[in-house]
Amino acid sequence: MNRRDFNLHLQRTAMALAMAPWLTPLAAQPSDPTRRWRANPFSLGVASGRPRPDSVVLWTRLVIADDDRASSAPYALSVQVTVFADATLKRRVQKMDVVTDASRGHSVHVHLQNLQPATDYWYRFSQGDAVSTVGHTRTAPAANADVQQLRIALASCQHYEHGQYIAHQEIAQQSLDFVLFVGDYIYESTNPQFMVRQHSGGEPKTLPQYRERYAQYKRDPHLQAAHAAHPWVLMWDDHEVVNDYANDQDRNYTDPQQFLLRRAAAYQAYFEHQPVLIGPDPQSPQQASMRLHEQFNWGKLADLWTLDCRQYRSPQACRDPIRGGGRMVTQCDELDDPKRSMLGAEQERWLDQGLAASKRTWRLLAQATLIAPTSIPAPVGRASYNDAWDGYGPARQRLLQSVMDHKLNNVVTLGGDVHMNVASNLRLVPNDPQSPIVASEFVTTSITSRGMGDKVLGVIKANNPDLLHARADERGYSLLTVTPSSVRCDFRSTAFPAGKEAGLKTQASYVVRSGKAGPTPV
Repeated sequence: MNRRDFNLHLQRTAMALAMAPWLTPLAAQPSDPTRRWRANPFSLGVASGRPRPDSVVLWTRLVIADDDRASSAPYALSVQVTVFADATLKRRVQKMDVVTDASRGHSVHVHLQNLQPATDYWYRFSQGDAVSTVGHTRTAPAANADVQQLRIALASCQHYEHGQYIAHQEIAQQSLDFVLFVGDYIYESTNPQFMVRQHSGGEPKTLPQYRERYAQYKRDPHLQAAHAAHPWVLMWDDHEVVNDYANDQDRNYTDPQQFLLRRAAAYQAYFEHQPVLIGPDPQSPQQASMRLHEQFNWGKLADLWTLDCRQYRSPQACRDPIRGGGRMVTQCDELDDPKRSMLGAEQERWLDQGLAASKRTWRLLAQATLIAPTSIPAPVGRASYNDAWDGYGPARQRLLQSVMDHKLNNVVTLGGDVHMNVASNLRLVPNDPQSPIVASEFVTTSITSRGMGDKVLGVIKANNPDLLHARADERGYSLLTVTPSSVRCDFRSTAFPAGKEAGLKTQASYVVRSGKAGPTPV
């Protein structure tokens, strides 16, 4: 295949759009159904994501064992994807070849288009005699469809070492429209104190090391099952790169140019292992920028925004000069600086414009962490955690003021990060009963990561009445059911460490009624 024919081949595949920024001339091996693999290269499973009314993104990544490497490494590989309209794989809908190579970690991203809205599809990949597991996905309903229900599994924070992924085992068995994952898909750090199983290798800093960390997580059978069962909508937080990073700053005060090289490696690895469409921007410094925030709609029922709280944010206020990152701060004038932002000015404008134009019944804002206040009394004033929205008070006020200015009802924010289940009121003036409730908030506990102690949480709850429910002792996920009349959140959880008990239970349930902000217990 010459270069011209190869480029034409790429243009005819959905892979072209996703891979265009990294496109270099490749010498692809011809698709050969007689090729025999010593080890199945699809050991990381399959996934789908970004559900639209007429499209989804399909993903897999080939892991080439040493025994197969000699015949594969110098070449690009052509991978076949087949899509079906039935679970028995009898009614084939689409079939295409896509090309990948080592520079992409042999990852495959297929922008599957020309699909029917609100429709189930099944898919699988093959290369030679190797065949992947079968995945299931579903498109979003048409933009003008009268949708009566949307079911979402809200999840975050799955430290591999802290427990088993039994939450994903249940998620895979649920009837869902999609999984909404809001950050900390991997952890770069280790914690021997709470170790149930062990990371392989040390702290990742390079692209091969991040690839190795993702591969270890992706091999978990429960996580694979949850990906194979449902499409995912994804947002990252900090541990996908390094704990508490903010834009181009890490907690060690690494030179920003040097840190961006690490961020570039982490972002590239993220792209290679997730069902997302576009990877790092090759025109950005060190190729360390990647747009992940998007807007989705679910018929006439709901608008959903995924918000990036790491890549564009201002550094934390009043950082420790020796050890940066998050900490409790008091008497910190930076907290009140209106120039500081959690989302960055451009993303703030984008969200404000989206909210202004929203006409659907519900507005769901998915972002990484807790928006409600958690500050506590200190000898002088109050102490606030500077890595959370408490550390970006004016930005939080701008977000809620936008909701008020556009006279929006039915705004529900969704978060993770804090390793606890939370239902809370969101007011323009936090914790002030005279300030109107502007929006409602649900935050899911972690899949596995350990939460804070009961004593500390007790102090936080006693001093922040906007927190209606807050428990950090259990692990799990949250099941959201959205209807025209309400948004219900069932906190599904189990004891820490996850896996020591069979199954999950409902810790608590809260509902937000249409037209009335603020969750109420069921």
